Amino acid sequence: MAKIGRNQPCPCGSGKKYKHCCLLLARSGQPAPPVQPSGFSLRAEIAKIQAAAKSREKAFFETGVFILFADEKGDGWLLEVVECDAVQVARDGQPVEIDLVENSETIEVNWSHTYALRDRQFFVTAYDDKEVEELKRAPAQQIHAAIKRIRKRYTPEVLGMIHVDTKDGDEKIPGKEDTVDSVTDCV
Repeated sequence: MAKIGRNQPCPCGSGKKYKHCCLLLARSGQPAPPVQPSGFSLRAEIAKIQAAAKSREKAFFETGVFILFADEKGDGWLLEVVECDAVQVARDGQPVEIDLVENSETIEVNWSHTYALRDRQFFVTAYDDKEVEELKRAPAQQIHAAIKRIRKRYTPEVLGMIHVDTKDGDEKIPGKEDTVDSVTDCV
């Protein structure tokens, strides 16, 4: 497991930064509270970013391999770091319904775009018509930094096992093709 940075969220699930939570316990020699299995819900995270978009507030956060952001115009996006997939979750302050199926073991999202960071600019490419669009209000620098943090946090093998289907529709065999090369480079 990667080292926890002082400014990263605490792994105990408190929502506080590590330096304000369990780091103090670790330095004093007390055992940190056990990590509780989280009731993580991507749908709940999307609802948070949609609420920020509705109030036209800038928002940015990351959870697992996902990055969510909203801009002051009311547009919100969900990004996935491993395959550089994206889907718009809010447009002009209104929620956009997305195809999302999640249970305790898997999360399935029908991604509508891929994204790329080039020359400090954020671009999305639609899967349907391959149209490339620059999102000028996207926090490109924050996205770039979050991608680097997430890729540092997880081993290439773990990142390679995130997606269970390959482009041919075959199921991946863990450990066989799960290398650094299987993680798409969007930066």
